[in-house]
Amino acid sequence: MPANDVSNSAVLTPPPAVRGPGRRLLGGFLSLLKMIGFGLLIGWATLAIYYSNLPSWMRPIVALLFAIGSIATLSLIKSRTRRLVTFWALFGAVLLWWELIPPRNDRDWQPDLAVLPWAEVQGSKVIFHNIRLCNYRDQRDFDVAHYDRTFDLNTLHSADLFLVTWGSPHIAHTMMSFGFANDEYLCFSIETRKEKGEDYSLIKGFFRQYELLYVAADERDLVRLRTNFRNEQVLVYRLKAEPATVQAVFLGYVESMNSLREQPEWYNALTSNCLTNIRGHTLPYAANKHWDWRFLLNGHLDELMYERKTIETSLPLAELKARSLINGRAKAVPNDSQFSKHIRDGLPGMETRR
Repeated sequence: MPANDVSNSAVLTPPPAVRGPGRRLLGGFLSLLKMIGFGLLIGWATLAIYYSNLPSWMRPIVALLFAIGSIATLSLIKSRTRRLVTFWALFGAVLLWWELIPPRNDRDWQPDLAVLPWAEVQGSKVIFHNIRLCNYRDQRDFDVAHYDRTFDLNTLHSADLFLVTWGSPHIAHTMMSFGFANDEYLCFSIETRKEKGEDYSLIKGFFRQYELLYVAADERDLVRLRTNFRNEQVLVYRLKAEPATVQAVFLGYVESMNSLREQPEWYNALTSNCLTNIRGHTLPYAANKHWDWRFLLNGHLDELMYERKTIETSLPLAELKARSLINGRAKAVPNDSQFSKHIRDGLPGMETRR
């Protein structure tokens, strides 16, 4: 071969690709992300099986088999296509089965959660049935009672948010209470509907173990239970909203409450809980619709509401929080029909009532 041909051949043939340290590091990082992603999927599906509607003796066995089978699939099948198709088929089957687990209204419920509230809307009148008013001797020792009451939408003037914390200050339970004329209030607590002998578990809350429940109750029930018997920290804030907005949110609660009586739904600790449902009712009317981390760590929700000026802002936030804590008031006032008035008298933003 002529010398010039050798030279041209060397120019036209590209040298072997050499992976530098940066590309190797990126490749290793992407591989780690894939491992974490598949690990999370396997972990979720394994727990979904363990907390499923299978017979109790079968759940750990099937969950273990799924975990082992998934790991073996990803580790032992040589063909990438076959490996991914097999894994996604297994995961998809679990996901479809999990989605088809039906919620029910006919379980053996705890006595305070057994009777569902419902309401009839007749023009400006809303006739509520089964408003709960338990007589507590202790948080686990009580007599369950209910009553009916008719509310006039024309006298609906306020919406108050209760922020309840215990243990960690970052996580709270939220309740909404609506105020009518003559210091009448109706409080809603969106909770898990538990069966007899069942306690709440955060992990189980992600896996279709509890039906969703709208408790419609007297504040002498929902508020006193938390201030006087559970000794949780309870703050209450008056929301700044036009009467038409308050009425629309209230009717949204009524609609959801009635719907659950006809068609039960699952509670989910992340996507369908006390706060996400409140946000679902109020978001259409919010001036600022942007998501914020405090919707997740909702113990800080009052900070967000203060920043967005949806609660009283004439005081520094620290002073507002201190004055909005009602535990002392609730324990000091009598358990009578004026309980709601007593716990609110003089609180910031609540001086004016129709």
